[in-house]
Amino acid sequence: MPKTAIILGATGLVGGKLLELLLKDEDYTKLKLFSRSSCTISHPKIEEHLIDLFELEKYSETFTGDVVFCCIGTTKAKTPDKETYRKIDYGIPVTAAIVAKNNGIKIFEVISAMGADPKSRTFYNKIKGEMERDVLKRNIDGTYIFQPSLLGGDRSEKRFGERMAQVFMGAFSFLIPEKYKIIEPETIALAMAKVAKTKYGKQRIPSDEIKELANT
Repeated sequence: MPKTAIILGATGLVGGKLLELLLKDEDYTKLKLFSRSSCTISHPKIEEHLIDLFELEKYSETFTGDVVFCCIGTTKAKTPDKETYRKIDYGIPVTAAIVAKNNGIKIFEVISAMGADPKSRTFYNKIKGEMERDVLKRNIDGTYIFQPSLLGGDRSEKRFGERMAQVFMGAFSFLIPEKYKIIEPETIALAMAKVAKTKYGKQRIPSDEIKELANT
């Protein structure tokens, strides 16, 4: 049966790789992209909705499909203002889950981060933890939260500290447990695509399990 997928964040690292995968996947006949800027790809499957993602609830009539892939996220370097950071990393995913629930969407996948904890004293881990908690409160049966470690890949913004961490982790990879090793955007995208088609036994999927899923 033909499927429609919604992608939030299709212009980002993971979202872009996921879009590439789903364009090749014959199970999906329509890909609805909700974002601020165009993915710049012309394809008959793609239906773009260029909107203010902070007002996602206003577009609930078009937010319909079989699965939502929420690949939205920012960084401290890109979004230093904490209020704006919270609107992006907490507000958009939770609003998307609410709209998805109201519209009867059965599968909701979202990217979080390793260390997410609503009780954390670290602001960024706390935000991710609160997002996970409140997405799960929507009680969508097929909710899956991906918790990757440090992402590989190239970004447009300069992040010296993270780049140094990538170099260090690459050089000493043999000493680092699999759960904490760098993970590539392609790996996360592939795991997300696979989980959408087959039920997984856990709602929270840590980095090492993401890799296992992608490689099976």
